[in-house]
Amino acid sequence: MKVSSEQVVDLLRAAGESTRLRVLALLAAEELSVLELCRILDQSQPRVSRHLKLLAEAGLVERFPDGAWVFYRLAQKSPGRAVIERALELIDPRDPIARGDAERLALVRAERAAGAQAYFARNAARWNEIRSLYVDEAEVEAAILQAAGEGPFDEMVDLGAGAGRMLTLFGRRAGAALGLDLSQQMLNIARDEVAKAGLVQCELRHGDIFATGLPGGCADLVTVHQVLHYLGDPAAAVAEAARLVAEGGLLLIADFAPHDHEFLRENHQHRRLGFADAEIVAWIEVAGLVLDANIALPPTSDEGLTVKIWTARRPHGLAAVRNAAKTAERSAA
Repeated sequence: MKVSSEQVVDLLRAAGESTRLRVLALLAAEELSVLELCRILDQSQPRVSRHLKLLAEAGLVERFPDGAWVFYRLAQKSPGRAVIERALELIDPRDPIARGDAERLALVRAERAAGAQAYFARNAARWNEIRSLYVDEAEVEAAILQAAGEGPFDEMVDLGAGAGRMLTLFGRRAGAALGLDLSQQMLNIARDEVAKAGLVQCELRHGDIFATGLPGGCADLVTVHQVLHYLGDPAAAVAEAARLVAEGGLLLIADFAPHDHEFLRENHQHRRLGFADAEIVAWIEVAGLVLDANIALPPTSDEGLTVKIWTARRPHGLAAVRNAAKTAERSAA
């Protein structure tokens, strides 16, 4: 997207301040809350908020409320995105300020991960009980099976396998299935569940949803079930999941619609309180997939949560090229 010289000056002026450049560098790594940015930058919330306001007005960052929290990320469609990325590439990672920010970001990530691991360790044995407090699992699983189709699936990958429910649900439809999770406690439970179901074709492995190490296009079914709301960078997780989908294969994401149940963040380590359709669909399209289905399962009570199921396919050959061109056109518009 081409812009006027005055707009370029405005973009450079917005980014051309040390704290704001530091903010942009941090948001290039992942989306962060205001309080996390304050901690990493060691600056007050009013000061950081002023910098964020200027960056948002320039179109360089996006602000999105999530319950009582507010998150920021780099604007995906900003005409200044390329300029900012080039400027960030020039920063020497050995620069003391950049290195300090990176170290504090790593500390925030580590503490976040430790909290999640402790939570899963405490609750692993009654994980299905906890999930049943929020949704009707039987209804959700029936909808997931219908959305995925009968198969059979040669290769299945389940990211964030948890207690192994997606593996036991799809195991008999898959020639081979692999579940990845960072929690050893959850993996142990999943192994027991898979063994009880007699699913010898299912393998459980310790693995990172952001960097699976699996080859691209290795699976014709990839599932991400009730995982994204725990993650610091759900867009990156969707991108990695999509990378694994073979031509003609299916990505299935199940999570919550936006809600305001803060207790899930406070007591159950939910980082995000659900996802809007526009957000998920944008991530899917950027990853080169085409939305296949968008299903909403409303709650049975006023206190319940709406469960969403999104499925997307990777087009074959020429269709994939055309889809990528259409996505680029929409991004440039």
